[in-house]
Amino acid sequence: MPFRKILTRFLLVLSCALSSSSIAQAAPASANPTLTINAANAAHEVSPLMYGLMTEEINHSYDGGLYAELVRNRAFLDDAQQPVQWSVIQGSGSAATISLDPQQPLSEVLKTSLRLEVSRASAQIPAGVANSGYWGIPVQPDTRYRASFYAKAAPGFAGALTLAIQSTDGRTVYARAQVDGLTGQWKRYEAVLQTASDVLPTTQARFTLTVDQPGTIWLDLVSLFPPTWNDQPNGFRKDLMQMLVDLHPKFLRFPGGAFLEGSNINQRFQWKKTIGPLTGRPGHAGLWGYRASDGMGLLEFVQWCQDMGAEPVMAVYAGYCCDDTHVDPGPQLQPFVQDALDEIEYVTGDAAGTRWGAQRARDGHPEAFTLHYVEIGNEDFFDKSNSYDGRFAQFYDAIKSKYPQIKVISSVGNENPLPLLVHSRAPDVVDEHYYRAAEDFIKMSPAYYEAYARNTRPEIFVGEWASYEDPKTKPWDPGSKSLPRTPNFKAALGDAAWMTAMERNSDLVVMNCYAPLLVNVNPGASQWRPDLIGYDALHAFGSPSYYAIRMFSTNLGDECLAIAVSASSVQASATRDSRTGEIFLKMVNPTPVGESLQIQLDGINSVQPTATALTMAADPTATNSLDHPTAVIPVTSTVPDVKPLFVWHVSPNSISVLTIKTR
Repeated sequence: MPFRKILTRFLLVLSCALSSSSIAQAAPASANPTLTINAANAAHEVSPLMYGLMTEEINHSYDGGLYAELVRNRAFLDDAQQPVQWSVIQGSGSAATISLDPQQPLSEVLKTSLRLEVSRASAQIPAGVANSGYWGIPVQPDTRYRASFYAKAAPGFAGALTLAIQSTDGRTVYARAQVDGLTGQWKRYEAVLQTASDVLPTTQARFTLTVDQPGTIWLDLVSLFPPTWNDQPNGFRKDLMQMLVDLHPKFLRFPGGAFLEGSNINQRFQWKKTIGPLTGRPGHAGLWGYRASDGMGLLEFVQWCQDMGAEPVMAVYAGYCCDDTHVDPGPQLQPFVQDALDEIEYVTGDAAGTRWGAQRARDGHPEAFTLHYVEIGNEDFFDKSNSYDGRFAQFYDAIKSKYPQIKVISSVGNENPLPLLVHSRAPDVVDEHYYRAAEDFIKMSPAYYEAYARNTRPEIFVGEWASYEDPKTKPWDPGSKSLPRTPNFKAALGDAAWMTAMERNSDLVVMNCYAPLLVNVNPGASQWRPDLIGYDALHAFGSPSYYAIRMFSTNLGDECLAIAVSASSVQASATRDSRTGEIFLKMVNPTPVGESLQIQLDGINSVQPTATALTMAADPTATNSLDHPTAVIPVTSTVPDVKPLFVWHVSPNSISVLTIKTR
């Protein structure tokens, strides 16, 4: 790192430390800007589901991302003409060809296999196939990789199949295993490939399957997994999963997003095709220009929730697709309503007493999951046919009749106090989406939800939100494609301001989640920005917005305290843990000018004299990246001399959380 950057980083950390320790002092009798917290009585309870996650297959979030499979196009269905991502391995003394073969299906849904014909090969110069993975196969030292595949051989072949992880030029072999016993019938084979402890990490690698004698072999469902979260088969990438767990999410909204609707009705998320053995999952063409393997299926989604200790918030297909087609309410829609009821039964049904609960048990999870929220469709305000009210009513009536305890979410929310749709069935919750420039969030956040009426409207789920930096370059504009995939600190300031608004109104805003969650930052891998977490095959990093959300979600009480801010540009929220008495005061200063803010705790006679400050301050253009993953992160410090009335110096361009102990 250049010396100037090192010096800048040191001065920033020093500034944060000073602002949280030596500058905190008893408040003088002066006209400082004031932040008053009414700690005598809680204004209202904080929703227990305040912060969560939203996921969909975009930016290679699953395949090439959280879903840990390393082989790309493992079932040879990504292209009908060519075995994309696969190449022939041959040398001066060997020869081979590969082709797609629809005449040798593995299963009813995996109808295309890869035919490998080797005309010359030897132990010294083998021949075979290589897979390039998702922008490379990640190689780590002292790591066990689990390989599996289906294979069959033509009569006369009696050789072994060698599996290897090797450099892209084939000169370096990082790990190797051998499988023999191929027959004329499809059979599943497994092997473990172990790297040495002195291997240097790299993504410049490929996965290969080779033979040392002539013959014809067919391959299908070729798979390679690194170690996964909790060592689960067909599981999740460990570093990404840890970053999600570190956010302490209370729920997961799945399966999307536009991924739920699909580009047309045949490409919607059809959950029944995503459960059971992988040999029964055909995958489907995703909305964002690449095929989804559906290795991340319905059961994996709810297991993902379970692994994080989060509630599932499940969206069901409701008859609308992204090509602006829809299914009319009534008899035409009824099969989709029944499909949603079956889906709920798969998640919640008793293994012994329900058809789909029994299917879940056969799929490996006998215990039922808890499900409190179901969303009907996604962003149906795009439906110009005005059919959503009828479609929503049909789903609502069917779900409430069988599952009266489930809260039903409308995907048509309100982006202002006036409703965009008058529902003939009152939804329990409405889903609002906000993609705004940082400066717009900063302007709207101080009073936005205060204008909403209480007790006369549904609860609010902010199911997608994100701040972007330049109001002239919106996420859906072509110009956004040239920008970094993750946001800078300016966007984080806008996100944090918006979170203070949602916290202050957490009696009404019961859930919220940033979107999109994940992005593969390799060229050509992404379709949308900004995104919360970036990664390649080997590394991952959180954006400044990731750390802002983590600051908020991990420092949250169960009671909301009323606050008043005067003569200050600072936006704030305050919550209290009713069990411990700790107050979490969040402050966002979106300006380049620091403030000495007089903090007054009304209703508190005494506090512990030492508090904790978590501060993230940076130039608005600063950001994180693969090369500099922690350039912008929070800094923890101690705050002395805290009293019911004291002064806190709020750094310019900063996000702060003060944890004040009152017992």
